[in-house]
Amino acid sequence: MTDMTATATPGGFRLRLPGFWTSVTVFAVILLAIFLILPIFSVFFISFFDAKTGAFGLSNYAEVFTRRFYTVALWNTLLIGVLGMLGACLLGIPLAFCTSRYRIKGRTFIATFAVLVLCAPPFIGAYAWIMLFGANGAVTNLLSFAGISLPTIYGIPGIVMVFSLKFFPYIFLMTENALNTINKSYEDAAENLGCTAFERFRKITLPLVFPAVSTGAIICFVLSIADFGTPAILGKGIRTLSTIAYAQYTSEMAGTPTMAVTISMVMIAISMAALLLQRHILAKRRYASSLTNRPVKQSMRPLKSFIVHGFCYLVVFIAMLPSLTVIYTSFLATSGPVFTGGFGLDSYARILRDSPQAIANSFTFALAAVVLIAIVSGLLSFIVVRRDNAVSGSLDLLLMVPYLIPGVVMAIGYVTTFRYPPFDITGTALIIIILVFIRRLPYGVRSTTSILRQIKPSIEEAAVNLGASPAKTFVSVTVPLMLPGLIIGSLMSFITAINELSSTLILYTARTITMPVLIYVQVIDGEFGTAAALSTVLLVSTGLCVFIVFRLSEDKEASFV
Repeated sequence: MTDMTATATPGGFRLRLPGFWTSVTVFAVILLAIFLILPIFSVFFISFFDAKTGAFGLSNYAEVFTRRFYTVALWNTLLIGVLGMLGACLLGIPLAFCTSRYRIKGRTFIATFAVLVLCAPPFIGAYAWIMLFGANGAVTNLLSFAGISLPTIYGIPGIVMVFSLKFFPYIFLMTENALNTINKSYEDAAENLGCTAFERFRKITLPLVFPAVSTGAIICFVLSIADFGTPAILGKGIRTLSTIAYAQYTSEMAGTPTMAVTISMVMIAISMAALLLQRHILAKRRYASSLTNRPVKQSMRPLKSFIVHGFCYLVVFIAMLPSLTVIYTSFLATSGPVFTGGFGLDSYARILRDSPQAIANSFTFALAAVVLIAIVSGLLSFIVVRRDNAVSGSLDLLLMVPYLIPGVVMAIGYVTTFRYPPFDITGTALIIIILVFIRRLPYGVRSTTSILRQIKPSIEEAAVNLGASPAKTFVSVTVPLMLPGLIIGSLMSFITAINELSSTLILYTARTITMPVLIYVQVIDGEFGTAAALSTVLLVSTGLCVFIVFRLSEDKEASFV
């Protein structure tokens, strides 16, 4: 059945107009072309103009790969990305194995807090670790009385630690799901052949779940190299590509916007190379899950149970420690930026008095973006799932791009693209809303497509056969059926939208400042009390959304990866 509408003209001719879904597809292509492809192409095009002379060529790229200032930043970025990824794997894989193979008391508690760690903004973790292990941190001061000195939290080790503890839930949740679906007969056969538990895990189990592990690892790597807030707060002179791109673009004295654009393209290339490498490795082998003969969780002897439970609880507690520290700090009594001892609501009073605009902006921008995401993701999901053609397949692939593009890069692309007529929206709230909408759209589409694939097309076909138009069928039949997916996707989008920092840090003005930006500025200025209060508002908002998702979703934590 073609998606066309016949309309009679005054001359008697019948004009065939595009149908509803054809029009929606065209709209989707135009939308993504303008607000996703065009900014990326703009960054790509500008990167070829020499930063000094304006001549067209590869001089900017030559400078990035030959000048020590940039090569050190490139090396630091790759090192932090790889080490952060490995650290997340070292925490996430053993935790997933323990919760999937043994009967762990409080397993739901572990998964819930892992999701909360995942949803909390990483720069809050960086700031909290400074309060604990900084030069004047609580733990540092406590241990100094006992004559124990700790290594500095600043620099690459501190950044890697924060990323490892922040991103390991990606590895944990994906690997645990894979471990629960493999055929246990492979492991049983290895055990019967005399393999030790470690050999069985290394030779049999880990290769079987490698697709899930590698997918989580790639996400950790891309997020680590793209993050701006953590290196900026903990770096103390450590240059990364994200911090250099921001500095080059925003500095009025020594900045070179063209070099910032070039660095942005290098970051995109690194992300794409990591994804292609993973796909190349996965293409060499076949991987299959099993719906039958799944592993059975085992009971443990007391000593082993104590060790395994202790490991699981310790990992989650340490990962949650920054959030708990921030909440605790927000209730300490302050006088200006100084903690005076005791408890009080001084910090909350200050943010309500001095920062209502940032709080209102954060919720307004996030909610506006989520409304757009809910509408567009519902339409796009139907196209991707129900319209089996080259365009729908291309849209599905294109929606993966926002996952790979760092926020700093997208923000620079938006400024260079939309500061001239006919758009001219730079400096407005609209540019932040649109960018957040595009960056978080994949969350909504992914959630709704998973629901839509479970709905039989025959239900919609029956409505069409009874005379309902495609638009009416979608609104009255399809939307109610996939409403749970729309709600979960919208909540996930809201969680990430309200915590957005890297892109809004470039786009904001005094009128459009948001809570994450204000928290970053206050941490840099030493205003830890108000930063903690604002961070707590973000954490509570995030926690409420996680709670609602858990109540609505059958898969619970699987909704977040």
